[in-house]
Amino acid sequence: MNHFFIITNALKDKELHVTKKIIAYISEKGGAASYAASVDAKGSHMILKKDVPKGTECILVIGGDGTLIRAARDTGDLGIPLIGVNLGKLGYLCELEENTISWAIDELFANHYTVEDRMMLGGYALKKQHTTEEHTALNDIVIHRAGALQIVNLNVSVNGEYLCSFKADGIILATPTGSTGYNMSAGGPIVEPQARMILMTPINSHTLNSRSIVINPEDEVTIELGMRRSEKDEQVVVSFDGDYEVKLEVGDKIVVHQAKDSAKILKISKISFLEILRKKMQTYT
Repeated sequence: MNHFFIITNALKDKELHVTKKIIAYISEKGGAASYAASVDAKGSHMILKKDVPKGTECILVIGGDGTLIRAARDTGDLGIPLIGVNLGKLGYLCELEENTISWAIDELFANHYTVEDRMMLGGYALKKQHTTEEHTALNDIVIHRAGALQIVNLNVSVNGEYLCSFKADGIILATPTGSTGYNMSAGGPIVEPQARMILMTPINSHTLNSRSIVINPEDEVTIELGMRRSEKDEQVVVSFDGDYEVKLEVGDKIVVHQAKDSAKILKISKISFLEILRKKMQTYT
């Protein structure tokens, strides 16, 4: 493996110091590397497939877990494995630090690595007048209230069969990779990231018996914004890994299922998910 593409969060890699260092090191070893900025001084923007050169064998992502999540989502259908270089706080996805980059590149050149296959979610909205385009998420699809501070009524069906209704601030639909994100903060379960399942966790549910629900990855989940009061002016916002917001009104639905593409996360070190989880829990205890 010696052909690389670098996706850089330029807000974290000031003046592209780390990016230029990586390109120089890869060139010295006889490899090829180019880069594109996923986040610049004006904010984030999507990496397009046309930005990734043909023949790329690995995508190095400079920034943090958020940058890696966006990169995996935006390039998922290319099937190119990604590895993250963490320039922020301890994360779950980025296994490299600035001081381990040279070692990692040596290992990649020697083909000493494994690739983890991570499921992603796809979702689209059924609105009164039209159906929105489908977006994907590596971490989660979140439905949360908009406007006034009031609970919303969310009716959940699985494969067309009514399951339950949540009176809550919203619902998180998470992948195993996303189980350690918003899902965990809302009281949802932590899941080994290579597992295959859909986690459904209510946000601040206004019932005492509310729990997370684990759904088969082949299932299709439909969530309808139900009427809670006569005005019918409730609204929710649906976001995909924090991006691509879609507004729903009473009667509108969001349909979520396993995406056809998966994210390929490249691993070099022998550090297990459990070890990362243990360090994370100790840090925030």
